[in-house]
Amino acid sequence: MQDLKYTYRPDIRDREALEQNFREKFEALNRVNLTDAEFSRLLEGIISPDTFACAETLRHPNTFEREDGTPLHYQPVNIKDWCKNSFEVVSQLRINTKSSFQRYDVILLLNGLPLVQIELKTLQVSPRKAMQQIVDYKNDPGNGYTNSLLCFMQLFIVSNRSNTWYFANNASEHFRFDADEHFLPHYQWAAPDNKKITHLDDFAEAFLAKCTLAEMISRHTVLVKSR
Repeated sequence: MQDLKYTYRPDIRDREALEQNFREKFEALNRVNLTDAEFSRLLEGIISPDTFACAETLRHPNTFEREDGTPLHYQPVNIKDWCKNSFEVVSQLRINTKSSFQRYDVILLLNGLPLVQIELKTLQVSPRKAMQQIVDYKNDPGNGYTNSLLCFMQLFIVSNRSNTWYFANNASEHFRFDADEHFLPHYQWAAPDNKKITHLDDFAEAFLAKCTLAEMISRHTVLVKSR
């Protein structure tokens, strides 16, 4: 990822560091200095178990009332030019909650928000195991996807290095294996000649280039809200 010009952040290993990094990126983008109380209220307002609501917050301008009563019109990422966001990579992030103690292999941050999770397995292990692991994480009560900045996760990537798949985040009722062990829609990236790009290194170069990934999230991830 560093070869793709992502900034490696070995210092971001826990929830506190993740939130502090997001605060710095948020304040720089929106040209504002928030008080600690304001930032706490901001987090309370944007963190949600509703996957659709988080995706909407990510993609549209929002409004927040400051302590003096004035409105702050803000955006968590640069939605006018997604390529101009900060792109960072973290590894072995731990999100501990009251009932969940999960560690995530690799996470890509756009402007401090965790939008892409990469789960890696050895060559002997099917990527399906990583998919099941992600489903288990999502179904874990009190998990980080519902009560931390991980709620903004947009894409999951799983790989055993030779085979690589990707799929979008979704509401819990649509995010599980069914009785026949069929999984939610997942895909392999393809070259212009429709040849599958399955090796992790080749996939990363083709799919995770900063502007390519930004375009995938901003333009080609379709939001579907159902009741």
